[in-house]
Amino acid sequence: MSGYLDTPEGRRIAFNRTDGAGPGVVFLGGFRSDMDGTKALALEAWARAQGRAFVRFDYSGHGKSGGTFEAGCIGDWFEDARAVISAQAAGPQVLVGSSMGGWVSLLIAREMPETVAGLVTIAAAPDFTEDSMWAGFTDAQRAELLTTGQTTLSSDYGAPYIITRRLIEDGRDRLVLRSPLPLPFPTRFLQGTADADVDLSVALRLLAHAGGDDMRLTLVKGADHRFSTPDCLRLIEDSVAEVLARIGG
Repeated sequence: MSGYLDTPEGRRIAFNRTDGAGPGVVFLGGFRSDMDGTKALALEAWARAQGRAFVRFDYSGHGKSGGTFEAGCIGDWFEDARAVISAQAAGPQVLVGSSMGGWVSLLIAREMPETVAGLVTIAAAPDFTEDSMWAGFTDAQRAELLTTGQTTLSSDYGAPYIITRRLIEDGRDRLVLRSPLPLPFPTRFLQGTADADVDLSVALRLLAHAGGDDMRLTLVKGADHRFSTPDCLRLIEDSVAEVLARIGG
């Protein structure tokens, strides 16, 4: 089922839901990605073959959803995910967060732990607006951001990104690596060693920082940020299956 959800904040979010057994699986995509990406579609096909409920969606300003990308921030995209999970997913879910979606899924786990049965992250990028963007800006970029409200950041995926002051400042209110982060459910972090966007140190920091009794980090030598080779896709599927088995789903 494809449709649109109007969030309490007034944003229109595109989603696709596959009905099936629970606990269901929700895919949370990355920064400027969309729900028709390779990982989302591969995992949806896997879930359908398993008879498992599955939801994918586009944050506001992404894909088929309303709004513009430049108007959004981490808090908005967290609210979008919260609205979709609340309206389209029945019972606790296994969240699969890719890159920025890893950060959003951690926010969901912190703010709505009752909705999370398990977690799989793929090249998770928690706190990246502060630790990667702001920390990596030149003095000129910081000055431009503060005076004009935006700056540009080169991208390996196409046109440069427009980074707004709102994105950076809102991100500071959503940081997850500066305070306790309990993850009291099966959690699997996946990370490629050749990821040029999210350094291996981020995965190690997340593993060390988060609290939980069933948590593992799997490193894939040579895998890049896309993490979309057949072997990587299979590892994502196997990790979701492992989490489901651990919770008896």
